[in-house]
Amino acid sequence: MILSCNSCGKKFVVPDSAITQAGRLVQCSACGNKWKQFPVKISKKEAETSNPVIKKTGTKPVGLKKSSNPKRKVAKKKREINLYSPEYLAKKHGIKIKESSTKVSKSSTVKSKVSFGFYSSLLVFILFVIFISRTLYFTQDFIITLFPNAEFYLDYFFENVRNVFEIWKSLISSY
Repeated sequence: MILSCNSCGKKFVVPDSAITQAGRLVQCSACGNKWKQFPVKISKKEAETSNPVIKKTGTKPVGLKKSSNPKRKVAKKKREINLYSPEYLAKKHGIKIKESSTKVSKSSTVKSKVSFGFYSSLLVFILFVIFISRTLYFTQDFIITLFPNAEFYLDYFFENVRNVFEIWKSLISSY
């Protein structure tokens, strides 16, 4: 039995016994299209006319076609638009790419953006807090003489710093 794909038109030769009366799910190996195939009933007249006429001229039969080509290459259709072109990316996804006329080799590429990560910013923040707290500690008497009400806030701040250090000591010593 010769089957033809509805999608791409490729023809396949399948044994008659492979397709039962209930039908069978078949898949095109060229395009991947799937469909349910039922057996094709052919009348005797069609069977006689569809059979090729074989005339012997010498040793080579004439008029007989090969039923299947092994590994026949199917020409794939080229896309009309390049999916990575700047025009397509701008239209479909809103991505704008500036095309530069000069090409830079990979070996001479210099990283121009310096990233300042989370841990670096955390380290800078901790150093800043230590610097401010030590500055407050050494200038505590001077600040109190200028702002007498600040004595309560400074005592409260340094008491909290001592509590944090005690918590860290107890956490470290418990493990």
